[in-house]
Amino acid sequence: MTIALLNNVDHHDLRVITRHGAEFGEATNQVLAFPTEFEELQREYPILFRRDGEGALRPVALLGLSRDENLFLDGNEGWQARYVPALFRRGPFSIAAPDTPESEPMIRVDLDHPRVSRTEGTPVFLPQGGNTPYLEQVSAVLRAIYVGHHLLEPMVAAFEAAGLLRQVNLEARVGENEVHAVAGVFIIDRERLAALSANELAALHEGGFLQAAFFAAASLGNVQRLADLKGRRIAEAAA
Repeated sequence: MTIALLNNVDHHDLRVITRHGAEFGEATNQVLAFPTEFEELQREYPILFRRDGEGALRPVALLGLSRDENLFLDGNEGWQARYVPALFRRGPFSIAAPDTPESEPMIRVDLDHPRVSRTEGTPVFLPQGGNTPYLEQVSAVLRAIYVGHHLLEPMVAAFEAAGLLRQVNLEARVGENEVHAVAGVFIIDRERLAALSANELAALHEGGFLQAAFFAAASLGNVQRLADLKGRRIAEAAA
């Protein structure tokens, strides 16, 4: 991995391959979700909460029902959803944290990333050195990730304080005889959310997490969508 601060001198001819595929690390059944993208995510994917390697609860967008399965990834047509999660849209770019509170975050690029090219893909800079529309889009995605990352811990803490997170074993029925279980995940408890007192609702709203709770709760309807997508894949493979 070769990480460098992005600039239009050293990287004037840099291009990024923007198509989707397993070769870019997208063959996974979940991806970290940020509060700043919950509104878009909840229209397409279930938003669940799982413990990370350090035991902290983190929100994820569920993409498949089996290991290394991304039901939205199509080898011929790309990504089969209206919104692609931020961590996949950022490509080879990341944010360099500022050295001081007054400093602006800067963009870094992984020059060894499989999306990086000098011969194919979308240009990062204009011929005269300015940012291309693609780089402007990436900058917006990185800002959402940067802000969202700092909201993860306080959001989960607010949900736990309100008693909203409930551990469940989700089941998705694929066809008549096949059931896939998603074990040991946490969801927003809809009944508890509906029963919150005025003070509890106000506390979530003041913290900026009330909408996020409703988005995550609403997203659970997409579990059946995953089952339908998996059933369609199975039927296509058998045809």
